[in-house]
Amino acid sequence: MGLGLKKSKWTALFLSNFLGVFNDNLLKNSVIFVAVTWALPGWMTQSQLISLVSASLVLPYLILSPVGGRLAVLHSKKKIFRFFKLLEIPIMLFASLSFYFQWVFPAVLSVLIMGTQSCLYSPSKYSLIRDIGGEEGAAFGSGMFETMAFLGILIGTILGSVVSDHYSFILVSSLFLFLALAGYMVTRQIRATEQPEATDDKAHLNPLCFLVDSFRFAAGHKHLNSAVFGASAFWLIGGMLQMNIVIHTKHIYHAENTQTGLVMAVAAIGIATGCWTAGKISGKRAKKGLILIGSITMTAMFLLLATVRTGFPVYAVLVGIAAFAGGFVQVPSLAIIQQSDLGRKIGDVFAYLNLVTFILVLFGTLIFSLTTYFSSENSMVVFGVLSFLCFVVFLYFMLVSPDFRKDMW
Repeated sequence: MGLGLKKSKWTALFLSNFLGVFNDNLLKNSVIFVAVTWALPGWMTQSQLISLVSASLVLPYLILSPVGGRLAVLHSKKKIFRFFKLLEIPIMLFASLSFYFQWVFPAVLSVLIMGTQSCLYSPSKYSLIRDIGGEEGAAFGSGMFETMAFLGILIGTILGSVVSDHYSFILVSSLFLFLALAGYMVTRQIRATEQPEATDDKAHLNPLCFLVDSFRFAAGHKHLNSAVFGASAFWLIGGMLQMNIVIHTKHIYHAENTQTGLVMAVAAIGIATGCWTAGKISGKRAKKGLILIGSITMTAMFLLLATVRTGFPVYAVLVGIAAFAGGFVQVPSLAIIQQSDLGRKIGDVFAYLNLVTFILVLFGTLIFSLTTYFSSENSMVVFGVLSFLCFVVFLYFMLVSPDFRKDMW
């Protein structure tokens, strides 16, 4: 009864997450696709600009995640979320000015500021899932929350490429400002029952000290570190898959950018539907066994891609199945965190998750770079590495994580 009655209360949170992720990715991809046509400094190549823009969204999470966690612990999460969504409006005004004057560095700076803003309210918005749905709504809420995020990534990426082909300053700036204003207005509609703010809770703001302390804290809660590992490993694998799709589609199928974008869209839709399905299956409790199903399915799909040269449609289907299975790893991992008895410390735990995630994303980038370097950009070898990494996740939850098999369902 509780879950059914509370579904209507989810709308504002889910929609605000969608709009925020949508605007992040629209800004990022608009800068990548449009700014490369501007007059770049002599020392900067187009590839360096793309790398700089991508890094601008990642760097804040590596440095400021502990600050975001502290804000979620010590202050009202609704107010934190609302405040930073309000700041998104002047940030988009600044980004629009960059596009009007074709300023490269201010455009990149706007992406960095947007990444900082997203980092600082991320623990608050994730913590609101439990505040709205309670423990019994955590799995459903996590599934839909991630579904909306990946729809935002998908639409923001596609629209960024479309806008670049039909570029006008009015179009781009209008989209930026509309999404920012809509995001703020929707966020104001969020209703949640929060626990009292902590007043005497202390934690390190140094990322390294925060990481160590958070690991020790999570070790005192059943499956919590395992859940953080599962959710972070999902992003490591997803990041490597996205990079490898570009190489594999080009080298094996000699496809154009449109076809590459199609496969990326299939992957994003696969993840979104996988997250939604995992949330529906889970119901009121995190179904930990889904992690085993998801990780072994990804292992099998990537192994097929590593060993068999299929036709293009079959390739896209295998990528879609692997992405769908990824949702079965992500949603139960997030639900375990939501259903742990953490109180206001849940904000710090989501900051810990953000920090570990982006460390593993960078580690995945390193693995991808080394694999492509030593294999002469053989994308099938990369799929082999992905299959191995997914199997490591499966073995971890099957053999290493304490008591995991005892309460999978």
